Amino acid sequence: MLRGTPASPRPVYIAFAAFGGLWGTWGAALPAVRDAAGVGEGQLGAALLCIGLGALPAMLLAGRAVDRFGGRAVAVALVLMSATGVLVATVARGQGSLAALLLLLGATSGAADVGANAAAGAAERAAGRPVVTRAHGVFSSGVVVSSLVTGGMEAAGLPVVVSFALVVVASLVAAAALWPVRLTAGAREPRRPAAPGGRRSRAVPLVVTGLIAALALAVENAHQSWSAVFLGDELSVPAGVAALAPAVFAGVTAATRFVAGASERLPAGPLLSGGAVAAAAGSVLFASSSAPDTALAGLALAAVGTSVLFPTLLRESLKNVPAEVRGRSTSTVATTAYLGFVLGPVYVGTLADAAGLRAAILGVAGLAAVTALLAGPVARWAGRTVAGRAEEDVRPARRPRRPALPR
Repeated sequence: MLRGTPASPRPVYIAFAAFGGLWGTWGAALPAVRDAAGVGEGQLGAALLCIGLGALPAMLLAGRAVDRFGGRAVAVALVLMSATGVLVATVARGQGSLAALLLLLGATSGAADVGANAAAGAAERAAGRPVVTRAHGVFSSGVVVSSLVTGGMEAAGLPVVVSFALVVVASLVAAAALWPVRLTAGAREPRRPAAPGGRRSRAVPLVVTGLIAALALAVENAHQSWSAVFLGDELSVPAGVAALAPAVFAGVTAATRFVAGASERLPAGPLLSGGAVAAAAGSVLFASSSAPDTALAGLALAAVGTSVLFPTLLRESLKNVPAEVRGRSTSTVATTAYLGFVLGPVYVGTLADAAGLRAAILGVAGLAAVTALLAGPVARWAGRTVAGRAEEDVRPARRPRRPALPR
């Protein structure tokens, strides 16, 4: 058990709830933020790219801060993230200030993402039971609940800054729980000097796993971002009903993650392959649907499949990582995977522009099919490679023999 890491994963779950709360609020409040900033659709789209531009470098750097400062780094990132949400809702006026604040929002949320996942991995290893998958279920639940709460508040005439203020409160609660948490071992075991290229040998399987996770997140965010547009444009569903599609996707994702997290005996290989096959099948059903109920059934099946992919890949790639480099290792996987999250909606938009939205969703099914072929073998290979590197790192060095005394 990692000394200094709480046996209870409760602080991790609170952190993921606050993290999901921010993004659920953001999704529901985006039209109001756009109107308050006084920008058009094209300007908003360009400004939204700044979230990814801010997140990627921050995710690369956050791992070292987490390794050094533990839960305090995660706590600070969460509070800064939620405070930035308040600033976006109240200060952003015009494309320039909106873009600058979204850069900051991306950076703080990227750091919080890496930190929360590192804390979840440490808690799972300490507690000896699934935490990562359940934590991602809490995140999805936070997205659903906060988006509904924000929508209700807007309907009641309250400004969206009130919803962001609630996220600040949740982040402060999470920060208080995380502040004393240490994610590294209390004392390091003696080591042999690292072999040349040792760090690179661990980074390679983590990057490869991150690339497979990027495919999974591309599928997930493509459905999350385009499902409402598909129902409205292809099936002529009223806007109010079509807007429920992302909530359905997030809700099914959360439920599946809780079910998967409740079982400690689900093998990673079949879980990854089966999940990716379900995501591909759901995407095909969604793309070929001619009625809203069929489309929502396909969307739900895709959500069931994608929900287990990223948490399982993250868990399997990090379970044998030494505690003192857990933050950096999490950063490597999460940053690589985040590329898929950013590019997934762009991929759909590009295909839709060339061949139509139905063909674009079939392209998403193709990504899921590739994931089905590669996820299981890559996870097994990465786990073995990282485990071997870890054994070399912690193997005690031999003490030099003292010369024998002359008789």
